[in-house]
Amino acid sequence: MADTELVAQIDALGETLAEAKASITKRFIGQERVVDLSLAALLCGGHGLLIGLPGLGKTRLVDTLGTVMGLHSNRIQFTPDLMPADILGSEVLEEKADGSRAFRFIEGPVFCQLLMADEINRASPRTQSALLQAMQEKEVTVAGEHRTLGMPFHVLATQNPIEQEGTYPLPEAQLDRFLVQIEVKNPDRATERDILLSTTGVEEAQSTEVFSTQSLLDAQTLVRRMPVGDAVVEMILDLVRACRPEEDGASDLIRENVAWGPGPRAAQALMLTVRAQALLDGRLAPSPEDVMAMARPVMTHRMALSFSARARGVDLGALIDEVAASVTKSAAAA
Repeated sequence: MADTELVAQIDALGETLAEAKASITKRFIGQERVVDLSLAALLCGGHGLLIGLPGLGKTRLVDTLGTVMGLHSNRIQFTPDLMPADILGSEVLEEKADGSRAFRFIEGPVFCQLLMADEINRASPRTQSALLQAMQEKEVTVAGEHRTLGMPFHVLATQNPIEQEGTYPLPEAQLDRFLVQIEVKNPDRATERDILLSTTGVEEAQSTEVFSTQSLLDAQTLVRRMPVGDAVVEMILDLVRACRPEEDGASDLIRENVAWGPGPRAAQALMLTVRAQALLDGRLAPSPEDVMAMARPVMTHRMALSFSARARGVDLGALIDEVAASVTKSAAAA
């Protein structure tokens, strides 16, 4: 593809994304960073984990994204008694009119393009793990047969803080399959006032479809074609490797506080999300500032504090920000 054609396509996609964001904010007011990270996950073909207290609009956001992005969406309300078959589907034995019997597969709600996994950490680890193959390979195996999911396929899961009653921690393998972790916090006073006025009247504003399935797939391909400079690539590698306590060059800060660090999938996620971040900001290529901005959402759920660090109340997000700032400073000095 010629450079001029690539630039034109990136510009056109930027305009469409601006329209999509405007449509989303009709129902999900404020929280621009949350909207950007959710769109980034979809643009990169990945999954997002939204974490926040109940009542902050997480489910509303995912429902709105399904409408705006033109995706066939399903919702699963995760509960402690939910079983894997409730997600994937199962085979049933049917008797035909002639008396013969045969098994028929009934698809579960995972067979869609956008799956809303509501309160995912309220289900048992056994049920949570039913999504592992679906999230990584975009297919599921039921009764020995591989069944392909929708294209594209995304999981946007909501999660209550783990300290609340009735929750189970997500397995590390499943956490790693989420491209980004999105923290949904309480809105500021002005935003909360707008929410009150827009949601307690007789009618509410409705979002409209902006993308289609094919246009989203085209956008995902375009994101992967966006150029990334060598300096940004090296910064991504430096950042990910600096957060691994077993690396030779790891700082004392990491060695003393981190039990295990991010793997190669974190570097892959950063490589994709910095492109999406640049695109959402209307730029043609990512910058070191994009790496700084995406470090916490991409790496927080791919690292774990040591027991002593948790006992001291160390904030993992702040730790990542500190390492990212140090890496950026070193890159600028070089």
